[in-house]
Amino acid sequence: MRPIRRQKLKNLHAEAEQFRRRALVGFLGIAVAMLGLAAGYFRLQVLQHEEYQTRSEANRIKPRPIVPARGLIYDRNGRLLADNVPAYRLELVPEQVTDLEKTLADLGRLVALDDEDLARFRDARRATRSFRPIPLKLRLDEGELARLAVNRHRFPGVEVVPYLTRRYPYGPLFSHIIGYVGRVDVADLEAMGDSRNAALTHIGKAGIERYYEMRLRGEIGYEEIETNVEGRALGVLRRHDAKPGTDLYLSVDARLQQAMVDAFEGQHGAAIAIDPANGEILGMVSLPGYDPNLFINGIGHKDWQALQAPSRPLFNRNVLGGFPPGSTIKPFMALAGLDAGLITPETTVLSTGEFFLPNQARGYRDWRPGGHGRVALTESMAQSVNTYYFKLAHDLGVDRIDPYFQRLGFGEPTGIDLSGEIAGVRPSRAWKRRQLNQEWYPGDTVNAGIGQGFWVTSPLQLAQGTAMLANGGWLRRPHLVQSSQDGFDRPRVPEPQPPARRVVTNEAHLAAVHDSLVAVMHGPSGTGRAAAAGAPYRMAGKSGTAQRTSRRGLQSTNPADLPYHLRHQAWFIAYAPAEAPTIAVVVLVEHGGSGSGAAAPVARRILDAWLLPPPEDTAR
Repeated sequence: MRPIRRQKLKNLHAEAEQFRRRALVGFLGIAVAMLGLAAGYFRLQVLQHEEYQTRSEANRIKPRPIVPARGLIYDRNGRLLADNVPAYRLELVPEQVTDLEKTLADLGRLVALDDEDLARFRDARRATRSFRPIPLKLRLDEGELARLAVNRHRFPGVEVVPYLTRRYPYGPLFSHIIGYVGRVDVADLEAMGDSRNAALTHIGKAGIERYYEMRLRGEIGYEEIETNVEGRALGVLRRHDAKPGTDLYLSVDARLQQAMVDAFEGQHGAAIAIDPANGEILGMVSLPGYDPNLFINGIGHKDWQALQAPSRPLFNRNVLGGFPPGSTIKPFMALAGLDAGLITPETTVLSTGEFFLPNQARGYRDWRPGGHGRVALTESMAQSVNTYYFKLAHDLGVDRIDPYFQRLGFGEPTGIDLSGEIAGVRPSRAWKRRQLNQEWYPGDTVNAGIGQGFWVTSPLQLAQGTAMLANGGWLRRPHLVQSSQDGFDRPRVPEPQPPARRVVTNEAHLAAVHDSLVAVMHGPSGTGRAAAAGAPYRMAGKSGTAQRTSRRGLQSTNPADLPYHLRHQAWFIAYAPAEAPTIAVVVLVEHGGSGSGAAAPVARRILDAWLLPPPEDTAR
């Protein structure tokens, strides 16, 4: 017989209490979860709303920089000297490229990428944020454009970008004035500072392009591009236009510039033509020159090696070159003597072929053995009598010569709107002590009187001084930019210049020096009379020969008999018409041997080109 199982009676109250506890725990868990979810939503949608909205917009909207058109450069008559022409470049955004090295290798099969292109790209990548486009190749030809268009889908993050590139229509003619633009490198990016400038591909490297870089560059703009999830552009949402660079009008004349180059007939040297009335540079050449178009998208190794020739095509002799001025210093030395009251136009000096300092047996020789006899100011200038200026310099003394020539601008930069101008050397006690740790001797003063010894002068300083002689004693800043224009529909604005300084006030003294310079060109014994022969206008001028070797004894040396590298530097300064000058000229012929023989004919051709109408155009 089975035992009887007894069932326990349910405790309904206890079960209900247990259910309530469990439900409460479950409800609290759900409530905590809901609160956590609400807090998360609050954090995302309220506290971090701006951050995620920015990220969302960044996924949808891509900024694209707009590089402004670079300012154009014209000559004084509106001839275009620096232009912008359409081109296409290849850019790559590293952030959007999965395998950079593979992409570069694949692109290299479609586009000619040399080692220099890749090196510049990698340098720029190290200096640029990964989300910014980096130029890979700056000039694509039509074949490369076509191949990239067909294969565009294979290269995310790679773009073909249209832009304007620089062009110099006159090639080497204005190379040392305009200079050139070149690719932006790492040092340029660091110097520019502003991250927006990372969009620039070119920057001024020399000449006007460098000096006026900020004005020519303009201001970068940008546009906001809406893209889909694949990164393809759908349209432009907003556009902030770039501000084009300022157009510059130079004071130089393209026709005169060409005439100045032709006047040298293949010789090396430098020349400056300046308007004495305002300091405007009418023409400026340094020969040989170079083609600035070679530098725009990176100069090749072969072309660069050719520019390293001993003739130094890249060297601007007018601004960077320093040479002894030779006898071209004599008009200024004469002014110093007149203003100091040591001489008058009638004061005479006996030239016997040698000048002796007191208690010295060694003499300082004139260029003519036997001397010139007794001469006054006019004849001393016309025949370039060294003895006259040996004595004058000795009587003045270096302590009067130094401050006087400082006032005339020698030994100081002129302030021309080109970078790197040298100051030259104005001999003085302080300079010799500072540079050579030596005392100043009377013989140093004698040599300074004829532009030899320690003198170092740039053609530009001589041009400024010659213009001062021509305009009545006013020292004006030589300058190249005449006016500027912000937009084609805006008026041209004259470039402001510092006020002129009156450095010589005695008109009688200026007139005496002027008459002596006219005698150089038109007097019966003037050293420049051959260059002035047949001119339909009168001119004033002075030759100079900066010696590279000294002659022995009283025997004169024919410069043509010397080796080329030892021949003297040939100078000539002039202004015309003598009665009312409109142009002053300085010419330096390197190793020309003789100022009157080599440099004076060049100056005459330059003066003719400016003062006489060309055969095909009888009206200026």
